Amino acid sequence: MIERSVQTLPGTLESLAGLRDCIAKQAEAAGLSRKAIYNLCLAIDEIATNVVLHGYQEAGRTGPLRVGTALDDEGFTVTLEDEGAPFDATQHAIPTAEDLAQPLEERKVGGLGILLALRGVDALQYESAPGVNRHIFVVKRPPRDAKEPPDIR
Repeated sequence: MIERSVQTLPGTLESLAGLRDCIAKQAEAAGLSRKAIYNLCLAIDEIATNVVLHGYQEAGRTGPLRVGTALDDEGFTVTLEDEGAPFDATQHAIPTAEDLAQPLEERKVGGLGILLALRGVDALQYESAPGVNRHIFVVKRPPRDAKEPPDIR
């Protein structure tokens, strides 16, 4: 069984909180753990922020953020589409452990958000077609009999 939903938001920074809330609610309903939901929302937030800042604002463009979700027995998938300047985050250089060990003022700028996005999901794919960019985030679902570990605070 596959359940799907689609929502369109303005491609602005102000839309990102609503995007995170929407994804978090759907991921919770899909049975993802709080940690998986947090990591997924962080990954989507990092990529969506790049889309808004670089794909739209810096490129002198405006456009929507279309977010679709799909749920099946294997996982929860979020598809983020935009009409901004093409950019494949999966091909961008990301900081290495050596880079991250350096003092902040000595580090190269860029790539940390992409690193967080890649680490936050089980798979991140990019597709481009004329007029549309598509980032696909996949989080595997836990087995039906698995229980979330207790919240230790």
